[in-house]
Amino acid sequence: MTKSILITGCSSGIGLDAARTLTARGWQVFASCRKPEDCARLKAEGLVSPRLDYEDRASFAPALEMVLAATGGTLDALFHNGAFAIPAPLEDVPAEAMDVAFQANFLGWHALTREVLPVMRRQGHGRIVLNSSVLGFIGMKYRGAYCATKFALEGWADVLRLEMAPENIHVSLIEPGPIDTDFRKNAIRAFERWIDWEASPRAEEYRATLLHKLYEGSEGNRFELPAAAVTDKLLHAIEAPRPRPRYFVTKPTHAMGALKRLLTTRALDRIVSRG
Repeated sequence: MTKSILITGCSSGIGLDAARTLTARGWQVFASCRKPEDCARLKAEGLVSPRLDYEDRASFAPALEMVLAATGGTLDALFHNGAFAIPAPLEDVPAEAMDVAFQANFLGWHALTREVLPVMRRQGHGRIVLNSSVLGFIGMKYRGAYCATKFALEGWADVLRLEMAPENIHVSLIEPGPIDTDFRKNAIRAFERWIDWEASPRAEEYRATLLHKLYEGSEGNRFELPAAAVTDKLLHAIEAPRPRPRYFVTKPTHAMGALKRLLTTRALDRIVSRG
């Protein structure tokens, strides 16, 4: 029988690549987007695209109702994807900005999962895959808001994996490093919305280095991989008989995973503080 999957954040990048790839593999894909115009664009391409926005919990029930109506009340997999960064020193991130980041990057994921779990429990199986980051287990300067949401997600996923194992519901984390997406473009928008850098005690540091790093610094990253590299891990997480708890993607993620296991906290701090 055709298996079904709900994917969030499909307007571009990782979500869109996953939706296209899984559709080609015969999955019944529900490629959700936050904005109606993006849903319309995906529908014109032939994808089924309900509107679903982590910051708008009222969008969850209609999207899930549409999915269940199309599948006859089942859902085999949920791929949580779509998050944004507010690149700045933590002291410059307003509390309101942190509220929004946690809603979009973590709390909305929790709320949507709670809607999906009863469906998976009734059918006796399910796969929940969460697109995390190398910054979910390594902290780096000026990425504190994003790290905080991803560290929260990783602890949440570890507990959910333990709790749902008796229900035959598998929980997996994908932890990419640099991937060719609109992530930095979206981070710039968030920075310009929330960060009053000229009023910061670090204003001179912004002028000297931070603004350049934000607007130009990550171009040409030699470790960057296409979105398909994440989709490859997603395929294993939803199709393999024994999915892994974690999937590293990109050389930086593998390197940081090894360093975190091998080094003391102070030694690791010295390395990551250069980034």
